[in-house]
Amino acid sequence: MLLKALSIKVWKVMLSGLLTLGLAACGNSSEPKVQIVHSGPVQASKASSYPEKPITMIAPSGPGGGWDRTARVTAKVLTETKLISKSMTVENKPGGGGAVFLADYATKDKKNNYKLFISSPPILLNHLKKEGNSPFGYRDTTPLAQLIKDYGAIVVNADSKFKDLKSLIDVLKADPSQVTFAGGSAPGSMYHMVSVLPALKSGIDAKKIKYVSYDGTGESMTALLGGHADVLSTDASSLGDYLKAGKIRVLAVASPSRLGGELKDAPTMKEQGVDAEFNIWRGVFGPKEMGKDAFDYWEAKLKEMVQSEAWQRELKANNWEGDYKNPADFKAFLEKQEAQIKELLTAIGMEK
Repeated sequence: MLLKALSIKVWKVMLSGLLTLGLAACGNSSEPKVQIVHSGPVQASKASSYPEKPITMIAPSGPGGGWDRTARVTAKVLTETKLISKSMTVENKPGGGGAVFLADYATKDKKNNYKLFISSPPILLNHLKKEGNSPFGYRDTTPLAQLIKDYGAIVVNADSKFKDLKSLIDVLKADPSQVTFAGGSAPGSMYHMVSVLPALKSGIDAKKIKYVSYDGTGESMTALLGGHADVLSTDASSLGDYLKAGKIRVLAVASPSRLGGELKDAPTMKEQGVDAEFNIWRGVFGPKEMGKDAFDYWEAKLKEMVQSEAWQRELKANNWEGDYKNPADFKAFLEKQEAQIKELLTAIGMEK
């Protein structure tokens, strides 16, 4: 019995010692800690490096027109306000009212995140019209932002026999072939629509309107001032300098109400009995397969730009009306206007 009691006592002492050693080991901060390893891969987020080189902004027309002015003002504000970290240059790529450039861009630059361009209704019209139809349209691009809206205008030389819109319409009713219209876009495109709009709304066969196309407002204005055309159809915002110089007379603007600045005295079509408006929006587009980093960058930067004081000053200086739409809203607007333009082209027999 004594031996058995001693054995039990020895085992208790040994057990107590083991427990003490175990607790001491757990409380020792110098011992390595157990790590839990996740079974799946963990990827650290990587900050975007875009842009890494200069950006090019394309105006798909000659110098002096609405696209050119919008491209240059946009580049100016983005760089001077330091909203973008890289330089931006503007290049003119005239031809076919933007159709020549878009065909090249949609096929060769569809992944080029460093080339953007300015466009307006011709990107819809060129794709929908029958004559000179372009196989490419806005769906072959990435709409980034609508920036402004402008309005169509009917213009003549300062010494023209046409003193108002009524005198022009009277001649068109008698013989449309007596009047030559000039415009900075292709037949069936934006300025052609401005040319035929008063006639169409006045019961004149719009198909009989004689329209001659030029590459941009600069060339078409030269044709008007040089006596090669009787009437110019263009955008109202491009007329300020010519009005100041006394070279032209604005017969009508296709706006819902009179515009300000140099155009404050120019009557609307509506106040002269022609119920017509023509909204010439302008926006920025990127390539169809634009990378997400580039898309996110431009969505943010263009939104910041239109909110800047510098941009607001440019709107006033150019007689533009700000009308910003983000990429989603811009795309939805384009889908809606596409249907409207198709209906208009069908009415004058120029749909494809």
